[in-house]
Formats: sequence, structure tokens, C-alpha cells
Amino acid sequence: MTRVLIVDDEDLMRAGLAELLTADPAIEIAGQAGTGQQAIDQAAAVAPDVVLMDVRMPDLDGIAATREVLRVAPSAKVLILTTFEHDEYVFGALRAGASGFLVKRTRPEDLIAAVHAVHAGDALLSPSVTRLLIEHVAREQQPPVVDRTALEQLEVLTPRERDVLTQVARGLSNREIAAELVVEESTVRTHVKRLLMKLGLRDRIQVVILAYETGLIRPGQRPDADARRR
Repeated sequence: MTRVLIVDDEDLMRAGLAELLTADPAIEIAGQAGTGQQAIDQAAAVAPDVVLMDVRMPDLDGIAATREVLRVAPSAKVLILTTFEHDEYVFGALRAGASGFLVKRTRPEDLIAAVHAVHAGDALLSPSVTRLLIEHVAREQQPPVVDRTALEQLEVLTPRERDVLTQVARGLSNREIAAELVVEESTVRTHVKRLLMKLGLRDRIQVVILAYETGLIRPGQRPDADARRR
């Protein structure tokens, strides 16, 4: 079973999400919360597998709530729910440790699939959103200060794993990477899992951040430009 904690300040939204998710027999609603603080308390009490987190709440926003939920329930995965793709809170929540986000207009079947994907350890970011994240991080710090410690981390990777990391950081999906490298998509998934394990990263989002810190992605560079030329 995938145990889900639903966090939203609207009663109707929480009820609707609960009804939708429980249509899948492999999903159990572990709890519900209407505020950020309630989310933290609930996460500590029920240790959910996945937290569906609203970003705009009256007492504690999704950024702070995500950070604290992961502190009290480190094995949980946070999936951000937002109204707009460009929501300013999304980027902060991703930096706080969220494993991805969905817009609230997402189709029901896609929401269920997303919950299972995040529980399985996959980050849920489309390539376009990955590119937005790169650009946002780039705007935050100009010029970039290369993190030497992070750079040394890359030395544990094989040449192919480093190549895959670069493609992930540029916003390519597993399918696109497979096409670029002329390998099976399953091979790419294996490389991604291995490099995440070697680097001690949670998901693809942290790959993007690491890529910026090590100088693989720089301000003003189109995140996928080099990959498209290859």
C-alpha cells in the first residue's frame, strides 16, 4: 500500500482528492491536514509514504511545510500541488526537498500514477519544468560559484553515468536521453538510479541543482542546447 497524507487548506479539495485516490486499491489515505503545521504534526504521527502538499496556505506555506515534513518524516516523498506551473512557491519547495509537482488540473489517472511514481523513488518533473528550475537557480546566483566539494563528487561516476547526469540536468526525459545515446530507455533508468545512489541524491531535482553547483549548467545557457546538437 502507498500511504498518502493530503495537505490542502480547502475542505472540498481534500475530500475530492481522498475520494479520487482511494479509487485505487493500492492507495490508503494516512491522514489529512488543512494547514502547514497540521501537516508537520500528521507526518510525524503517521509517517506517510507520499505527501500531497498545497503550496499556498494561511499559516505556513508549502516551502516551509515541505522542509519540516521531511525533517520529521525523512522517508516521505512530497508531491507539490499547485494551480499554476510558474508558481513562485514551486521552486522554493523543490529546493526544500520536494520530489516533484502537479498542477491541480491534472487528470485523475495521472494523479494516481504520479503518487505511485513518487513513492517508487522517481522525481516527477517534466523536461520543461526542469528547464524552468535550471533557469530559476541560474537567476538566483550570478555568476555561479562552483562548489568544489560537489565537483569532487562527480569523480565517482563512470563516463557514461556522467554523460547521463548531464542530459538529466539539461532537462531531457529518460526517453530523450535514450534516443541521444542510442540505448534502451531501461538502460538509462538503470544509469540514473546508480548515479543517484553514488552521489547520495534523492532525485532528478537534486541532479539539476548539483549540475549548477558544479558548473555543468551556467546562466544564460539553454539547458538542452548542447544536447540537441549532439
